[in-house]
Amino acid sequence: MTYRDRTDMGGEREAFLTTHWSLIEGIKEHIDKDWALIGLLLERYWKPVYCYLRRKGYDNEQAKDLTQDFFHEVVLNRSLIERADQSKGRFRSFLLNALNKYLVDEKRKEQAKKRIPQDKLVPLDISHPPLLPQKVSQLDPEQCYDYVWKIDLLERALAELKQWYFGRAMETHWYLFRDRLLRPSLEGVEAPAFSQLSKRYGIQDDTKASNMLGTVKRQFQKILTKHVRQTVLSGDVAETELQEMFKFLKK
Repeated sequence: MTYRDRTDMGGEREAFLTTHWSLIEGIKEHIDKDWALIGLLLERYWKPVYCYLRRKGYDNEQAKDLTQDFFHEVVLNRSLIERADQSKGRFRSFLLNALNKYLVDEKRKEQAKKRIPQDKLVPLDISHPPLLPQKVSQLDPEQCYDYVWKIDLLERALAELKQWYFGRAMETHWYLFRDRLLRPSLEGVEAPAFSQLSKRYGIQDDTKASNMLGTVKRQFQKILTKHVRQTVLSGDVAETELQEMFKFLKK
């Protein structure tokens, strides 16, 4: 799992980041298009779209081209934005439905399709598409799409958590969380005993280590909740998504 720097949108755009629905509304309202908002939307969803296409049977180059073309149609032509329905709680479900409709349309006009002018392309770096883990080969396309979306969201939340503790010179808290919970959950390794971790990181005693871990867990839940709420409309859906994320983390 890799960690990436978070993009701090800042300024007046920050109001659009409450949910991805409001992000779309923000793009819709900007006549001249706010490229920072568009870029954030692409960053959050191109990997699940690409991996979904691969599991649908498209090869690497076909999946890359279709991903690029899909986001060109969705964002620049506003075909998705104009149809966006906020009564649907999960944005990724709405996006997947739009993608499937797009694939049907592409098959119908494949022969007559014109190439998109280079100056009209959405800036989307897919020169190094994500490697599909072995687990993905056992999933159907929809499950693959959901799996990659969750992995990407989890990476962003963990990157923010790590940055939060490193920025406060509390690296030991992060290492304790990583070794005791994160690696056992994601890599299937055995969780070290508190006594071993206390000795490794110079923590006063096991009780202190346990309390530190509890603090990080609460901070992680807070950050993960924030990221999940950015992708849904209602609190009920957010709660369901959170439960799914925690089950996913324990697999």
